[in-house]
Order: sequence, then C-alpha cells, then structure tokens
Amino acid sequence: MTDIPAKASIASASNGSVLLTLMKARTFIALIAVLIFFSIAAPNFLSAANLILMSKHVALNAFLAMGMTFVIITGGIDLSVGSIVGLCGMVAGYLVLNGIDLQVGYTIYFNVFEIALITLAVGILIGAVNGLLITKLNVAPFIATLGVLYVARGLALLSSDGRTFPNLVGKPDLGTTGFGFLGAGRLLGLPVSIWILVVVAVGAAYLAKYTPLGRHIFAVGGNERAARISGVRVNMVKMFVYMFSGFCAAVVGLIISS
Repeated sequence: MTDIPAKASIASASNGSVLLTLMKARTFIALIAVLIFFSIAAPNFLSAANLILMSKHVALNAFLAMGMTFVIITGGIDLSVGSIVGLCGMVAGYLVLNGIDLQVGYTIYFNVFEIALITLAVGILIGAVNGLLITKLNVAPFIATLGVLYVARGLALLSSDGRTFPNLVGKPDLGTTGFGFLGAGRLLGLPVSIWILVVVAVGAAYLAKYTPLGRHIFAVGGNERAARISGVRVNMVKMFVYMFSGFCAAVVGLIISS
C-alpha cells in the first residue's frame, strides 16, 4: 500500500516532464507539422532545390533573430535592425560604385573584402550608439532604438537621394568586382549565405553556452541588480548585445545588396 503514492508521484513527475519537453519543443513541432502538410500538398516541396531556396531566405531572418535573441535575453529590444539592414546595404552599394571622394580630385576605391569590413563596422557602430543611449543616457531601449531606426533610415535615403543602386557588378580596373558572390554565389553546392549563417550560429551558440560573457548575458536578463552586485559589468554586456545585433543586421544588409 505504501508503494502506491510513490508510484503515483513518479508517474505525475514523468507526465510533467513530458509536457514540459513538449512545451519547449512546440516551435519545432509546429515546424514539422507545416513541413508535413506542404510536402503532401505540394510534391516538390521537399525537393533539394526548394529546400536550398527556402534556407537561403530563412538565413536572412535567422541572422536578425540571433542578434535579437541576445538583446531580448538581457531584457532589451532593438527596433532599428531593419533600418540598419537598409543603411548597410546602401553603404556597401555606394562603396562598390562610387568609393569615397576626398574632394581633392582623388577617390578611394576598396576591394570587396574591405567593403564588407567597412559595412560590418557601420552596423557595429550603430549598435554601439544604441548601447550608449541605453547605458549612458538611460534611455529606454524601445525609445532609443526607435529613434536610431529613423536616423538610420534617413541616412540610407540621403545616401542616394532615395534611389537604389541598380548595378553592383563593380569595375574590374578598380578591383570592386565579385560583390555578388555573397548573395548569389555557391560553395559546395549551397548558397554562401547559408555557410555564413552556420559559422555565425556556431559562434553565437558557443559564446552563449561556454563563455563567461554568455553567462553574464543570462545573468543580466535574469536579475540585472543581482548581476551588478555580483561584479558583472552590466553596461559592457548591454553594449555587446546591441553591437552584436548591429553586426548581424549588417551581414543581412551585405547579403541582400549582394
């Protein structure tokens, strides 16, 4: 008779564990259900070509999601990522076509690798501006990133008077060709954007799980005051997550413009 309550409690705990696992995996369960439905509705849905195409488009949102995940973990929000994408894309396009005019009869042109580095630096810089507004000026993340959203969007429009750059092939004599490889190139049969996503995702996962900075990010999100008392440099952690978000948005800007 005494074993019955014990067995009942074990069964209850087991059921609770299963339900908790299902709740944690609900997004993947929904994704699997969608895949099953469309694979039945459209026979070519799970073809290799279609899966690669979907992965290429999903990669863009995945980059933004990685940056936003770190921001949200700390209890913040970044509304400026879309405008950072647009601005960084315009910066890359402008550098490919026009270079930097020094106004003394001399123009500096950069190769594709340097253009990518400059564009990434722009995204990180805008993320740093978000971080400074939030940590140093105590502006609420919603308000700070909303303001930066409009500033970045305005700069993107001013850079070309509201026009797009229709041809980013570049000039062979200036070494600006090859920019299209990021967005349209393939490596081992897969789009380059997917390989970039894999590298960034692995790096972000390692940082979150195995580094002190990753633990500090979770600590700030769990209890900022306790983290500060424990010696965590809260402001530096917040600066990092917004700069990382800006970096991810810059990567998307490069891929889209490419």
